Amino acid sequence: MAVSSTFARVFPSPFECRSDPDFSGAPRPENASSGRKIGAGGVRSYGGGGMSSSLILRFPPNFVRQLSTKARRNCSNIGVAQVVAASWSNNPAAAAPAAKAVDAASAALAPVEVAAGVEEGVLVEESCCNGVKKIESLSDEKSYSFLSSDGSIAIHAGERLGRGVVSDALTTPIFNTSAYFFKTTAELIDFKEKRRASFEYGRYGNYTTVVAEEKISALEGAESTLILASGMTASTVMLLALVPAGGHIVTTTDCYRKTRIFIETILPKMGITATVIDPADIEGLESALNKNKVTLFFTESPTNPFLRCVDIELVSKLCHDKGALVCIDGTFATPLNQKALSLGADIVLHSATKYIGGHNDVIAGCISGSEKLISAVRNLHHILGGLINPNAAYLIIRGMKTLHLRIQQQNSTGLRMAEILEAHPKVNCVYYPGLPSHPEHHLAKRQMTGFGGVVSFEVDGDLLKTAKFVDALKIPYIAPSFGGCESIVDQPAIMSYWDLCQSDRAKFGILDNLVRFSFGVEDFEDLKADVLQALETI
Repeated sequence: MAVSSTFARVFPSPFECRSDPDFSGAPRPENASSGRKIGAGGVRSYGGGGMSSSLILRFPPNFVRQLSTKARRNCSNIGVAQVVAASWSNNPAAAAPAAKAVDAASAALAPVEVAAGVEEGVLVEESCCNGVKKIESLSDEKSYSFLSSDGSIAIHAGERLGRGVVSDALTTPIFNTSAYFFKTTAELIDFKEKRRASFEYGRYGNYTTVVAEEKISALEGAESTLILASGMTASTVMLLALVPAGGHIVTTTDCYRKTRIFIETILPKMGITATVIDPADIEGLESALNKNKVTLFFTESPTNPFLRCVDIELVSKLCHDKGALVCIDGTFATPLNQKALSLGADIVLHSATKYIGGHNDVIAGCISGSEKLISAVRNLHHILGGLINPNAAYLIIRGMKTLHLRIQQQNSTGLRMAEILEAHPKVNCVYYPGLPSHPEHHLAKRQMTGFGGVVSFEVDGDLLKTAKFVDALKIPYIAPSFGGCESIVDQPAIMSYWDLCQSDRAKFGILDNLVRFSFGVEDFEDLKADVLQALETI
């Protein structure tokens, strides 16, 4: 196929490339640069000069018409664009005339038959990976480092500011693929011997999922993030990967019940024991660290459902002095209200189903931390499975773009409603870290910038009277989740602990009159009126 002669007639010399897909025709600045690098978890993206994105070849208007059908079928327009852009980025000084650049592209493409319409990348000195162009990093500076707002980072990290996929789509494409192919056996061997990057199989990674991971890493200030099928998958795989057989962990009394069940019934089968302490029991933690060879301290902060807070900075110091890791489940806090890693934790975990996804339409979990720790969890994850579907990853990406707006509203509503409930004569007790009455209020103020939209409280009544209050509410759904746009309410004694008798529930502090209310993004006055009218019914 005489590709070079065709391109020499079509393209001016030299080619012109630009860094943003605006099709304005403006030439790319000479001093602009961009970079990509692929780490253990997939595509890691950086931009030189602080702001750049995928190089896209600027085609003349009649480009497609001047290519023969056979030429387009065999090499694909995008494939050639990737070859040229990659070769330019790897060697900017060699901005050769059209014939030379395309001769190199033609030589690389010649043995390959590609179906029409398929966006196909070509390996040019390891510059791309099965459809995704890889350019060696020209700068270690994060492409979003100039942004001061978590809201802006949540919108642009992993996409405009460092997208790993050559595309001019404004939103991230969904890569519905179960495997990644190699055009030749030589490419496969290069991959096996780590000279070529690829995910190889869908369980090992997906380009849509990488974008979601990059966004969460950017918000948490983490080197790496792994996103999984659910929050429980994230918790269980993390514990199995980081705690050796016969190891010992420390956890807290107040926590998600399924996490407690896993720690109490599954881990002991591997000889892993646990010490359970109150979230504020620092002496208990020190005692456990002195008596046992503790591998990991694992807790939520705030906890579920009483929103207790752990002094992350202090427990991290105590644990690190004894060689133990610290993992904080920050689901209730979100990456916007609390930065657990900056406070000293080694790993932060989220049920992304909740605030991060934010629309009650997706289930996911994630862990963030150092490349070394997350890689260890990722290796076990590749064996166990439990991967997130790329369509679900896209919903996480979409949800995160409104995260800061939702959190602002939910922080405000949560605090105002907690104050109203605490002052109401038909409410016995309110659990919310933003209230001065909360046992860790001063700690929460120090390590959190907002207190979230979940408020737990005990009404003045028994099981049936409390159920009457819940049923009288008109806005929230009765459901077992939180953090979404829609308000959700549940009575934990029924929703989560109904299989236990009343006395056994009380051992965990779950009284019959306890209510957990997740305030959504509805108007505050509407929610206030609804809660007050429901209280009047009891």
